[in-house]
Amino acid sequence: AKQDAEKSAISSDAMKNSSLVKSSADALKKSANALNNEALWEKKEDYDWDAITKAVKSFVDDYNSLVKLAGNSDSKDVLRNAVWMTGMTEANDNLLSKAGITVGKGNQMELNEDVLKKVDIRTLKTLFTGHNSLADKIATKANSISNAAARTSGTYKSNGTYSNALAELASSKVDEEV
Repeated sequence: AKQDAEKSAISSDAMKNSSLVKSSADALKKSANALNNEALWEKKEDYDWDAITKAVKSFVDDYNSLVKLAGNSDSKDVLRNAVWMTGMTEANDNLLSKAGITVGKGNQMELNEDVLKKVDIRTLKTLFTGHNSLADKIATKANSISNAAARTSGTYKSNGTYSNALAELASSKVDEEV
């Protein structure tokens, strides 16, 4: 019984981490896609630097959150995708630093807003807009991490049906709240 309780506690922790990784990956995908939105980069009289700064800051925060959570994952798929994502970020280190974004300890991004607001807009557009931009690649990888985290929590039952424990956990939380 004690072993079953320990397995259940470990399984519950793994499901919680998978759930956090999935929601963090979904948030990163959303913020990366927001950077890739053409409306953000439209020049009226001037560029909306407040909106651009807010979008970049959100992207950096979501990226850092996902990197931290994914690093604690037990899923090889989550880890593999996170390593690819941090490698892609490292490969763009020079361009990111021109935009005021440095990658420090633990693959965490740091944003210098003063540098960001002075950078040539073309540098930002290169990083964050269009197919195959860093934002596009990060959004794609965040989606892969989200899917891997969702699969981590799924298991096959003894009758051969597939159970997604995250969905069941979320459903039971909704039932409890109602």
